[in-house]
Amino acid sequence: MSEVIVVIGAGSIGQAIARRVSAGKHVVLADLNQDNADAAAEVLSNAGLDVSTMTVDVSSRESIRAVVQAATALGNVTGLIHAAGVSPSQASPATILAVDLYGTAVLLEEFGNIIAPGGAGVVIASQSGHRLGALTVEQNAALATTPADDLLSLAMLQPDQVTDSLHAYQLAKRGNSLRVMAEAVRWGKRGARINTISPGIIFTPLARDELTGPRGEGYRRMIELSPVGRGGTPDEVGTVGALLMGADGAFITGSDFLMDGGVTASYFYGELAPH
Repeated sequence: MSEVIVVIGAGSIGQAIARRVSAGKHVVLADLNQDNADAAAEVLSNAGLDVSTMTVDVSSRESIRAVVQAATALGNVTGLIHAAGVSPSQASPATILAVDLYGTAVLLEEFGNIIAPGGAGVVIASQSGHRLGALTVEQNAALATTPADDLLSLAMLQPDQVTDSLHAYQLAKRGNSLRVMAEAVRWGKRGARINTISPGIIFTPLARDELTGPRGEGYRRMIELSPVGRGGTPDEVGTVGALLMGADGAFITGSDFLMDGGVTASYFYGELAPH
């Protein structure tokens, strides 16, 4: 049986991780947009990888199950790279919670049922999750452990509580890292590992949308006033992804890796601190 790596989201971060961990394996690349999946597959195929594509709507359990079915038919799923999502400038609070929060929870449930022993997964969260104020112990537990199909019914996620897209995004990304922590316990029973990476401003098409969108000025300020003083590249995230999915990361699971050039440090203790 061949080994299969599933990549959810055909963007440049997912591709960068896949390039580093998929040699000699079959890559199933799934995206909401078939054209995006095909374009990414061409790049990965030209880099020597064996790739097939399909569409997926991560806000639909049925759609995710179709990806699981296709992947397991090809071999043992030893890796999951979840890099799909919508940003605050792209969607309403309800859509962000449905895709970024609920969708991630469903993916972790469904792939946690079939991930092969020795397998590993990486979920792309965001620095945004680190800038949300502290939640209560009960709220943390609810985001981490509520069955996925009940998640969006939580009182803290109702429209009167979450009124803007940025807040929804911060909650979703905090929820992703909490969810991964809880799922790491279950994945561990199968001999598999799962972690999150919380990138800062990485130069992708999505980031360019943000930099030229209504929040552009704030994003440029974040870059200028961060300790590193620049945005990141997909390849830098790929390097961390490869560590977490490979043998060198075998002792790391249930963890979240913040890589944001120090933006969060500057937000709490530097010039980006809110006045």
